[in-house]
Amino acid sequence: MKRRLLAPLALAATLLAGCGDKPETPAPAPAERNPLAVTAPAALLAEIKLGVVREADIRESLRVPGRIEVDEQRVTRIGSTVTGRITELEAIVGQDVKKGQELARLSSTELSATQLDFLKAFSQKLLAERASQRAQQLLDADVIGLAELQRRQAELSQAEAEVSAARDQLKVLGMSDGAILRLAGTRQVTSISTVVASLSGTVIERKGTLGQVVQPADTIFVVADLSNVWLVADVPEQHAEFVRPGESIEAEVSALPGKRITGQLSFVSATVNPETRTIKVRMDLPNQERLFKPAMLATVLVKGRAQRVPAVPERAVVRGENKDFLFVQTGADAFVLREVQLGPEAGGLRRVLSGARVGERIVTEGAFLLDVERQRQQTQ
Repeated sequence: MKRRLLAPLALAATLLAGCGDKPETPAPAPAERNPLAVTAPAALLAEIKLGVVREADIRESLRVPGRIEVDEQRVTRIGSTVTGRITELEAIVGQDVKKGQELARLSSTELSATQLDFLKAFSQKLLAERASQRAQQLLDADVIGLAELQRRQAELSQAEAEVSAARDQLKVLGMSDGAILRLAGTRQVTSISTVVASLSGTVIERKGTLGQVVQPADTIFVVADLSNVWLVADVPEQHAEFVRPGESIEAEVSALPGKRITGQLSFVSATVNPETRTIKVRMDLPNQERLFKPAMLATVLVKGRAQRVPAVPERAVVRGENKDFLFVQTGADAFVLREVQLGPEAGGLRRVLSGARVGERIVTEGAFLLDVERQRQQTQ
């Protein structure tokens, strides 16, 4: 009887042992989704267009700030040729003046003293001429010897040299040959010196005031011919390839809306400004109507030379976080958003600097819709 009872008990124990806790095999973790990847549904595939990164002739443009400046070849700084005190000012800022027109008058003791020196030298010359002529007559009459005549002639040469030096000094002080001849004839010394325009143009600065004592190195007026001005821009050195003499440029002056300027670069600096790290460029700008005023601000568009480079359509670019992206096709309905480095827009195209290769298939139209779908799938 005991054997019969033990057999079922052993069987039950065996079954209980088999039903004990056993470690379960963990389920595989779901694959992490790429936040830049997207699978396009059939309806969206019908709306987007695909293309490839291809080579194209691109003429890139560079937009930089500019300004109107005076043509430095048509500007003059006018001052006094003598040290003196300003007694009259005949011109004001903005006034048009002609070459030779009187702009100011000064009273100068330096001028009167130099005129006096000239008259003294001129008188000594006249005396020396008479003495030389009389010595020649006395020599002919056998009254004096040859040595005396030679001494008189030497004195005349010295007097002529002194007159010449005094005349040159008067010219330095601004007196003309005609004025010097009148001085020699009238013997009237004057301390009045005039400041005249050396260029026909517009007075753009007046730095002198009545009663001011000025030196020859001081500027009293700045006169500029504004019939031609400069359009100047400072181009960052990293864009030096865009700027060469003869390159086409366009510009707009903010003070003249609707006025578009077109032309060519006439000058490109051979050096870089070490403080701003820029290259100065300019264009000659005719200004017969005086529309363009010095110091006006402008926006300059410099057009570079055409280059054959990898390019993508502007509409294919997705912007995000101040970066450029393209949707690259990885499967029949699969795409991935890839960051790329692109050049500025030119004729509807963007130059590919890095991030994509020629021949890669990309979304050329509908990239925005595909990006919306990518963001939607990320939230699921």
